[in-house]
Parts: sequence; C-alpha cells; structure tokens
Amino acid sequence: MAKIKKLFVCSNCGASSLKWIGKCPSCGEWNTYQEEIAVKDTGSKRSWSTSSDKDLPPVKPVNIEKIEPGETRRMVTPDDELNRVLGGGIVPGALVLIAGQPGIGKSTLLLQIALQLPYKVLYVSGEESEEQIKMRAERIGHSAGECLIYTETNIEQVVEQAKHIKPGLIIIDSIQTMHSSYLESTPGTVTQIRESTSALQQLAKRYHIPVFIIGHITKEGSIAGPKILEHMVDTVLQFEGDHHHVYRLLRTSKNRFGSTDELGIYEMRGTGLRQVSNPSELLLSQHQEPLNGSVVGATLEGTRPLLVETQALVSPAVYGNPQRSATGFDLRRLSMLLAVLEKRCGITFGNQDVFLNIAGGLRVQDPAIDLAIAAALVSSRQDIPVDQFDCFAGEIGLSGEIRPVSRIEQRIQEAGRLGFKRIFISAGHKKRIDSKKMGIQVVQLKQLMDLFRELFG
Repeated sequence: MAKIKKLFVCSNCGASSLKWIGKCPSCGEWNTYQEEIAVKDTGSKRSWSTSSDKDLPPVKPVNIEKIEPGETRRMVTPDDELNRVLGGGIVPGALVLIAGQPGIGKSTLLLQIALQLPYKVLYVSGEESEEQIKMRAERIGHSAGECLIYTETNIEQVVEQAKHIKPGLIIIDSIQTMHSSYLESTPGTVTQIRESTSALQQLAKRYHIPVFIIGHITKEGSIAGPKILEHMVDTVLQFEGDHHHVYRLLRTSKNRFGSTDELGIYEMRGTGLRQVSNPSELLLSQHQEPLNGSVVGATLEGTRPLLVETQALVSPAVYGNPQRSATGFDLRRLSMLLAVLEKRCGITFGNQDVFLNIAGGLRVQDPAIDLAIAAALVSSRQDIPVDQFDCFAGEIGLSGEIRPVSRIEQRIQEAGRLGFKRIFISAGHKKRIDSKKMGIQVVQLKQLMDLFRELFG
C-alpha cells in the first residue's frame, strides 16, 4: 500500500517541511511554502533503470591523472545565433533550459531548429496537440527532416520512448507540464519539476543525448519552479523581448561549456524567427539630418560589436522635483554621469528633467556607452546637434577622465564599416591605432572638456 502524506515545499529553493513555515530556513524567503501531496511506495523500490540500461558498462571511479582529455565535438546547428550563445554549438549530453515570457517565441525557435537538423529529433509537447504543431511547422515553412512529434506529459513514458528511439536531440515543451506517476502532486509544482528534470538529467548524461527544456517564468520575471532547477541544468538561456518590438534577444545567464557574455538577436516575422546577422544597421535610425540629443555609441555584447543609438531629452522641470528616467540603461549610472557633468564640466542639470532611451529595445550594460550618453545629454541641454557621422566609445570616471575600454579595434572597425567618419575614444589606449587602415578618423581624448571643445567649440 502507498502511504499518502502531505508536505510543504518551498517554491524558491525546494526545501520541504511537515508543516507550513512563514520564512524558509534554507533560503530566507517569506511565504514561499506550498502544500503538496507526496506518495511514498513502501512495497517496491523505485528505479529509473530498465533492461536497456543493463547493457551499458558500470561507471567506476577513475583517478584524475589517468583521465585523457578528449575533444568534445559540438553539434553545429543551422542557427548561427544559437551557436554563438551556446559557445559554438550543442554539447552532447548537455541539459539546456530556455525560459521567457509567454508568446515570446520559445517554441517557435526550437521547432525551427528541430525541422532544420539533419538527424532525428524527438519533440515532446505537453501544451499543444499534433495538429497544432503541424500548423506551426507549415507556417514556418522549413523542411521536415526527421522530427518526431510526441504529445505526452508522463516523464516515465518520455524516457522510455527516448531510450527506444535514441534521437540526436530531445526537446521538452514544457517542463511545467511534465509529471511523474510516483508523485501525486499536480504538474507544475516544485516536486514534479524537480523530479522530471532529474529524470531528464540522468537520460542526457547516461546516453549523451542533448536535451532542451522550455520553462515558464513568474510575473516577477524569474524562472518558474525551484531554484535548484537552474543548478541542475548545464545552460540557462533567457529569451527576452518586447511585444511592441519585432526584435528578440537570446542571452545566457549560465553556461558550463562557454561564455555567458554572448548575445543572439532575432527578428519576429509571420514565418517565424529570422536571424539578425548585422544588428547595428537595424538598431541605427536612418534620419538624414542630425538631431539634438541623438548620438551613436560603440558597445560590445560578448565578442560582437554593436553600434546603438542613445537618445537624450533634457527640458526644464515644470514640477518641483526634476524627473530622471532611463530606458535600457541603469538609472544609477545615469545619476552618476549627471553628477560628473555638473561637477567637472559646469553643466547644470539640477533644475532639468532628464529622459534617456536606448533605441531598439536593447539594454546596454557596457561602460563604453558612457561617452555617447554624456555627449547626448549635453547636446540636448545646449540644443546643439552632434554630427551624425560621429561615434563614441569610452568609459567616464568620477574625475571626468575618459577611460579606455576593451577590444577597441573591433569597435573602430565596426564603426568604419558602417560609414562613420570619426570615432572618439580614450587617450589611454597605448597601442597606436592606424586610422588609414581602419578607414575612419580616430580622435583620442583625455578629459570630457576636451570632447565638448571638439563637438561644440
């Protein structure tokens, strides 16, 4: 007989208790304990192993000195943006979690990949029927390949089918719909998500099959489920974007096989997601005449140089307290730049409303954008436009100095390729830069006042 018992499980860290607790003693969060029903089978011992597992050699401890490093061949997909974010391709046996807002394009992205791969793919869907997936595949318009659709929510059945089919890739859409028959709790609870992910983890590592898991997010923007879910997987991808913009951003918050600084950019169309190989041309406005407060800065997302347009609006404050608003940029960083401009350059913003926007819906964290933002603020404050063929790349210090930034050659080359005539950088770059070779005039400055003399006289 199965003994039924109730547990209270923390939705943040997965800790359990026999009674409800206001504050979790494990992670310190408040009001995160939820009641669940668990079943403990006392008559039989539970095991994931089947007859097919017995054919595999047993795993034994090995001395680290006797391990020979081998080259792990990644599975390169037709999607260059996904390959860049993953660090060069899909690693065999990797467990990848991709999360994002509802309707952002997670299922569309993975279905596109499944239809383009030349080997067998098992697409497990617990949210859509076979007919719905077929309609989406026809809308995307890619070749079918060897994509197998399996509509099932029982994790034990999914594991058995995967062992029988032995696909080259498994896609789970989504982990919140999967459930284990060993547990009586409903799908989507902390226990079910943790148990289903554990089964997929054992399957991926044992048979060297890469598994992509689609996950939901909460209303606060964090990944739904226990925090241990992010620790169990090898890679965590965040699919971001605004429904009012056509661009989608794929970021990496965790990657055991590569860097977490890379960025993938897609454009949402009626036929699916299109890769944006040159995002700088799309992020820059095509106005023919210079505008006040509009300046282009050279940033870096991972190894990819991007030229983004920063827009600033400075106007007299109508109400008592001046407003400070920033879209796509850290508001505290903006306050620091305003203080530096007032203290070191004598330009007052205390009685002015300041609004800052990074065009295209991007969020920039690269400190090299500081110089472009400072130029945009002063341009709007003085009502003097900046030449539309000028570009900026430099970090601003608290004493008003322009500090050097990393990979300046790549930023200069990207600006020259897009037709800019001048780029303003820090004089701290010791390596001499050949302007003729770069195809653009390089102006090196030490202080902010030197920049404003060059721009505004």
